Amino acid sequence: MDFLELIIIAIGLAMDATAVSIGKGLGVPRVRVRHALSVGIWFGGFQAIMPIIGYFLGLGFSSIISNIDHWIAFALLVIIGVNMIRETLHGDDESYDNDFGLRSMIVLAIATSIDALVVGVSIAMIGANIWTAAIIIGVVTFLLSVLGIYGGRYLGSRIGSKAGIVGGLVLIGIGTKILIEHIVA
Repeated sequence: MDFLELIIIAIGLAMDATAVSIGKGLGVPRVRVRHALSVGIWFGGFQAIMPIIGYFLGLGFSSIISNIDHWIAFALLVIIGVNMIRETLHGDDESYDNDFGLRSMIVLAIATSIDALVVGVSIAMIGANIWTAAIIIGVVTFLLSVLGIYGGRYLGSRIGSKAGIVGGLVLIGIGTKILIEHIVA
């Protein structure tokens, strides 16, 4: 997996966090730096940690299923992508609010990073460098979350709904690319 693919995956994974950040931006009368740093650190941090956890879980059974690992990576990414699109279209996204408390942020950080856990399993299946991937995913999510909270004040909820669809399509595309590369190779 090359650098560009990692960036694309990171952007796709960050879409849920970005959409929630936009919602957070809509929920506050005035966005403060502490709000932006809060969403950036919580969402970026969890997005960086979850693929590492998934990676080591995936390593535990990757040797057993190495002949079908590309199919598993494909299936996981497609399932995540389709679910992101479904949630966006059916309005199941996290609600817009102005709660930046510990409990609220942990729940949102976990909810928006579950996909990254599964991507970590996929990364183990294809043998990519998890440390590079985790750093890129975390930094991209941090940056997009910070931009999202400010964007929420100016762009409204229209961007939030599109973010989930774009993120889902990106993950489906990466899964398809992994499958095609393994079939052709």
